[in-house]
Amino acid sequence: MPRAVYVLALGIFAMVTSEFAVAGLMPEMAEGLDATVPQIGYLITAFAVAMSAGGPFMAAAVRRAGPKRALMVLFAVFLAGNVLAASAPSYPVMVVARVITGIASQAFFGVAVSLTVRLARPEARGRALAVVMNGLMVGTLLGLPLATLIGERLGWRAAFWAVGGLALLAAAATLAGVPGAGPAGEGGGTSVREELRVLARPRMWLVLSTSTLIIGATFSAFSYLNPILTRVTGFGAAVVPLLLVAYGAATVAGNTVVGRLADRRTVGVQVAGLALNAVFLAGFALSAGERVPAVLFMLGIGFVGVTMNPAMGVRVQRAGGTGPLVNTVHTSFITLGVIIGSLVGGVAIDAFGLRAPLWLGAGLAVLGLATLAPERARRRAAPVPEPESGRAALTA
Repeated sequence: MPRAVYVLALGIFAMVTSEFAVAGLMPEMAEGLDATVPQIGYLITAFAVAMSAGGPFMAAAVRRAGPKRALMVLFAVFLAGNVLAASAPSYPVMVVARVITGIASQAFFGVAVSLTVRLARPEARGRALAVVMNGLMVGTLLGLPLATLIGERLGWRAAFWAVGGLALLAAAATLAGVPGAGPAGEGGGTSVREELRVLARPRMWLVLSTSTLIIGATFSAFSYLNPILTRVTGFGAAVVPLLLVAYGAATVAGNTVVGRLADRRTVGVQVAGLALNAVFLAGFALSAGERVPAVLFMLGIGFVGVTMNPAMGVRVQRAGGTGPLVNTVHTSFITLGVIIGSLVGGVAIDAFGLRAPLWLGAGLAVLGLATLAPERARRRAAPVPEPESGRAALTA
């Protein structure tokens, strides 16, 4: 595995920690910015919307710089937004800071994933994506608790300064450990027009919609684990952080397993993951009042939910190439899943109670299986080897 892949994972870890920091510091930030807790919650939405809507434009703007320079530019934009967040004198300024960091984060994800699949051997791209996505998984496992701990001990601004320091460390590692360009002929030389033509294909929209539904199904549950575990399952508030750490550990383990299988069983892994997730979500909804089965189903969701990222990335790369714009648009569709899961899940709670987002997630998982049906049918009818290179996908 190229050393640069681990360096890129560090950069993703820094940005994910910034994304999740607000979730653990809501009361402190509300007091410091003279805002309400719901208003602080909107900062998470602003970050996600900025990622989804602005990330592809930022990726298109920096693509001519080459992958390494593009990453450094994105680090600079991210750091500027993070410094603004750490020193924000008011709530509106914090909103602007979150929008800036959200746009930079999304573009960074796209460029990093694009570079990863071009640096790794074709038969090892799933494993390489698993390594990079471990930055996301470890951000869930450690980044959020660390940011919360720093914010509670030293003030919420200190948490953002700490994220800035982590981003500086990741930028220095990128400068030293990431090559100036990926291998020739692996998608790096494609034009914006070529990538847009790929994104216009109906098959590509089906591939992207699968990713949205996989993440939407998972986040409809993950977004509301805290109130479900305390108000329905009956755990004390002090136990929930430990359960969330266990959930994060399950995502790291699942990500590793999926990374090993993603190259050879790209679609099959997603079918199995969605089917299991539907079962786990429905089981959690039915047994949420019982502690042992509720925890087991929760860990199952962690094992097969966001851990589908390596298989999702390989499928997108094979359908649309390794270009940074295609991969950034893919991460935008992933972020759209986060928005759908959390937003519709909240509406469902208001209408039907705290078990409703679990049923919503199960339904989204079933819809995700439906988006895979045409490809499964096509392969059974006429099995065709999947192209291994991004250029092959673009010229197909």
